Amino acid sequence: MSGQEPPADAQVGGRAADPGEVSQDESHKDGGTGQPEEQDQPQTAWSARRDLVDHSPRTMNVGSRARFGGGYTGGDQHGVSGGHVTGGVIMGSKTEIHHWSLPRLSLSAATSGEIPRATLERLAASFVADGDTVTALLDRLRRERVLVLSGARFTGRRTAALMLLHRLGAGPVQALDRDTVPGALADRVTAPVPGDGAGGTRGYVLCDVATRRGDALRETHLLAARDRLAEHDAYLVVTVGPTAVLEDDVSVAEWRPPVAADVLAAHLGAHTDAETAGRLLGLPAVKEFLERGHQLREVAAFAQVLGRYAVGTVTERDVDGFSLGSLESQVQEWFEEDETSIHLRDKAFLVALAAFDDAPYALTAELSDLLYQFLQKTDDPTRAPRVPVFGTHIGKRLQLARAERYEGEEHTEWGPVTQSKAVFADERTPLVLLREVWTGHPSARPALIAWLRRLADDGRPLVRTRAASTVAVLARTDLPSAMALVIEPWATSNRFRHRLVAVNSLTLAHHIGTPNIPRVLDAWSAHEDRRLRWVAVRAYALIGPERPEQALAALRDAARRLYERFADPDDFDRETARELAEAVELLLLSSAAPEVLGDLTDRLDDDRAVRDMALSGFVSACGRTEDEERYGTPLVLAWYARATADDERAALGIACLWREALGDPHHTQRALRVMRGWVLTADRSTTAEWALAALLPRLVVTPADHQRLSHLLRTMPGEDKNPPPPVAARLLSTLAPR
Repeated sequence: MSGQEPPADAQVGGRAADPGEVSQDESHKDGGTGQPEEQDQPQTAWSARRDLVDHSPRTMNVGSRARFGGGYTGGDQHGVSGGHVTGGVIMGSKTEIHHWSLPRLSLSAATSGEIPRATLERLAASFVADGDTVTALLDRLRRERVLVLSGARFTGRRTAALMLLHRLGAGPVQALDRDTVPGALADRVTAPVPGDGAGGTRGYVLCDVATRRGDALRETHLLAARDRLAEHDAYLVVTVGPTAVLEDDVSVAEWRPPVAADVLAAHLGAHTDAETAGRLLGLPAVKEFLERGHQLREVAAFAQVLGRYAVGTVTERDVDGFSLGSLESQVQEWFEEDETSIHLRDKAFLVALAAFDDAPYALTAELSDLLYQFLQKTDDPTRAPRVPVFGTHIGKRLQLARAERYEGEEHTEWGPVTQSKAVFADERTPLVLLREVWTGHPSARPALIAWLRRLADDGRPLVRTRAASTVAVLARTDLPSAMALVIEPWATSNRFRHRLVAVNSLTLAHHIGTPNIPRVLDAWSAHEDRRLRWVAVRAYALIGPERPEQALAALRDAARRLYERFADPDDFDRETARELAEAVELLLLSSAAPEVLGDLTDRLDDDRAVRDMALSGFVSACGRTEDEERYGTPLVLAWYARATADDERAALGIACLWREALGDPHHTQRALRVMRGWVLTADRSTTAEWALAALLPRLVVTPADHQRLSHLLRTMPGEDKNPPPPVAARLLSTLAPR
């Protein structure tokens, strides 16, 4: 045993170490910032883990809470461990994969010139669309001579415009400069066409007409163009995007893109025989590609890769890597600065959506505007940041982000509530996007770090958890920078809230495969700074289920150092002592429960520090109930009931720890309070009564054991200070006299 033993009220198992109590010993925090400590209450490890599980992004939940945790004693809500889920998506491919070049700009950016007939014939060979839609558009174009076709970027709207003109027999087809202002349309469609012969039907296409506030596309512009087109037997198709500025009376036809699978089949059919096309369409990589909602330009490029694969000029690895490569190209486009660059506010929204993927849209939009302010400050420190009160419509924003909106449940402290959520169509997008911003655009780091620090201060658990998950991705990408710039400042903060975000960042970083996180925790658990020790212990509790032996060894070492370091009871680190007990509690209620229980019972008599930590953690675990309901079945009692049937070693271990806790002066009172709760549960549940009736006889070895439990059962008050419940008398009869 340790030579120094703090008094009972300073020990892990004493009154001051109760998990719900706030330590007032704040004056001894070392390594601080010089600012007075805010007396914020540390969230218990149990509730903090619940928030982490409830609010972590889907890329870290792997679509299943069981993969994220999967508790042995109480279901999927317990434990934070599981397989690594990101792999090459975070760090890039571990093998060299050629990422095929995609069209970086919309073809609508082409300047004026005649579209070669060969190009039109090639497009016609692989063009697919709904027949009724095309027929309706052709009828309208014949009748009105000019058609405004609206659609999102990369949905095939330019190809559709060309094919409408081609099917009308227009030739030549002239592409007008996209900088043509709306007022000049009539003049442009009557300008001489070089090499144009007499008597033919001409076609014009103007893709993404340049409109802006004060220079909208008006009906008068279209009427003037229509008159000129009729005079010259010509047709015009104008394509516009969702953000085009149009006068209200402009009639627009909406372009609905064809199904990606149909487009891919059509492209393959134009370049290979039917048998080869069918074989290619059956490849697993093709099925996965089509499920990810790729743009039609990516579908067309993928068809080219498949064609090359069919003739042996590219490998299966190229086919498998194409989907990720095209996603990376899209993300790079979003953050490049060129003539087609999206607005800074939209870039801020993309980053916020990556952090808050599958979270309520309103929250994402709110916090994206906060990031936008920080980015503006980085872009021009001399100007005060401004955020428009009303901006882009939600539908247009999500269309740009290749995201979707749906109604879903969100966990809150008051229970699940229905929210309007926004989610990327491709679940890999958040990981790729955050990596690109952090490593590809270092100038954005100051704004991103300031934003993350603000999120860590937020009162909403969802926001703080997503700050942690975002930093976990950054750490997986660049651990030294993430540690120095974000995690370590949080870990050494005088606020428990910040330290908890550091804990979650390290936990999730480890979960997605970031190396060296256990090494960080090992170093911090022995650090002079008690705040770093607190972070290490909390994180051990969360990653421990996948490495219980190492986690428990580290916790024992930390407990021993704690008792050796603080010989003075007034200086005892109650905060770390409480965290050690809560770490044991979480490990006992995790997927590694059998291993943890065996380790605790085997080492119970090592020394006072280890004993106090083990017993305090065990008693706390015994107080937890299913679904955290006041009258729910105690998780450890349910575990004992199962163990009596199929795991005698676990049953003996639970009984052993109960006897030790009840008989130890530092833990007796807490243990008796928890046992009273078990008896009250047994009064409402026959299953619980049977389990407790089987356990109680094993807890009586000495006369003192019998006296202690029999006194509890005879004198314990019932609910609302009523007399002892009837079950107490029945349970008393199971105790053999000693």
